[in-house]
Amino acid sequence: MKSLYLRIWLTVVAALALFALASGWLVQRHLDQERVRSDAQVAERMAAWGELLQGSLPEAWETPQSQADALKEWSRRLRLPLALDAPGGARIGASDSFMRREVEPGGLSRVVAIRLDDGRTLWLVRPGGRKARDLDAPEAGQAGLGAEGANRAAASPDRPTFLGLPVAVPPDWPASLSLLLLLGLLFLGVAAGAWPIVRSLTRRLELLQQGVEAFGAGALHHRIQAEGSDEVAAVAHSFNRAAERIETLVQTHQRLLANASHELRSPLARLRMAVEMFESAGPAQRASLKTEIDTNVSELDALVEEVLLSSRLDAGAAVDVRDRIDLMALLAEEGARLDVPLQGDNDPIWGNERLLRRAVRNLLENARRYAGDEVLLQVQPSPKPGFVDIRVCDRGPGVPEDQREKIFEPFYRMPGHAEREGGVGLGLSLVKQIAQRHQGSVFCEPNSGGGSCFVIRLPQA
Repeated sequence: MKSLYLRIWLTVVAALALFALASGWLVQRHLDQERVRSDAQVAERMAAWGELLQGSLPEAWETPQSQADALKEWSRRLRLPLALDAPGGARIGASDSFMRREVEPGGLSRVVAIRLDDGRTLWLVRPGGRKARDLDAPEAGQAGLGAEGANRAAASPDRPTFLGLPVAVPPDWPASLSLLLLLGLLFLGVAAGAWPIVRSLTRRLELLQQGVEAFGAGALHHRIQAEGSDEVAAVAHSFNRAAERIETLVQTHQRLLANASHELRSPLARLRMAVEMFESAGPAQRASLKTEIDTNVSELDALVEEVLLSSRLDAGAAVDVRDRIDLMALLAEEGARLDVPLQGDNDPIWGNERLLRRAVRNLLENARRYAGDEVLLQVQPSPKPGFVDIRVCDRGPGVPEDQREKIFEPFYRMPGHAEREGGVGLGLSLVKQIAQRHQGSVFCEPNSGGGSCFVIRLPQA
């Protein structure tokens, strides 16, 4: 059986069936034991009443009226419907409660006949009994009802008679049947109620399976509708997050490949042209072409290095960011490299020195490219508790507000910036990736008095 919902539902139904059968067997066994115990008690009580009435009623030779009056008196005392028949079967007397039961449908279903020693028959209505049956008095023979009643009783010994007619007695099995019907209805109710619940659960699993298959077939935009707050919904949310991350990575790599191909084409074309012109050029022009070749080779080398580093960071390559770094020494070295003054002070932090050095160098080189000599490197406590801000501020043309987020995208250059002036568009993207690897962030804000400030916000040790 391949359907999970059928297996779950059938497991629930089977467990419920076993529980119903076991419960029914235990209840039926208990009822049988109680019935046997009750029958024994009633039998003892009826036999005792028979002995009591046989010794208390007037003799058979006394007048029928005296016998009937005594019978009614004992019926009142015992609060028990009674009737007395002569040895020939004629009715001597009966209590009012007994006569009322005679006219009620099924009123005598629990009547019991007790044959007295003198041939008379005493009729009692068994209290709370389940089946009417004949009881022998201590010294009496099998109960009967005169000649005609005896004949009918002999014809059907398992069915008691009254006034020559069989007494309608319900058998034992209806109680068991009622119990079985109750358990059967309970079983059907729980089975019917479990089906929509199990089917709802497995339907969501089927949707999850279909979503995974669609995503694996190339539909990277496909997402699964997450319903509820249970484990299945948690799996759906996890899948959606993973799918979104994978789609972003695939799109990023696709853009990276396309943009890298485009960026490589320009320096390669310039390099090819310079090489072709080199042989036919004069000595003065050769020096210029050699400088052009060196510049293009350096640009290609820097581009390849940045593409590889960006790819490694995007792919989640393991990077140790738990080295103890003297931040002020690192910033002083990078500032001195480009003759940028440093202001502020800070304690050592944890991170990766090579990546942090690359991030600061990219910001300083960008500032030098656009702002000339008016560049300042600062370190100061961040407004966000537990963080430190590395600020590279310039007095350049500034960054428009609607461009301050886009400039950190790979290969993005602001409108109007030439390729040679604006680099290849990976510097700020690498700064953002490096800051995120250190559980930090980077952003651009306007500098008071003109220009921009690029801020790397890193957590303190």
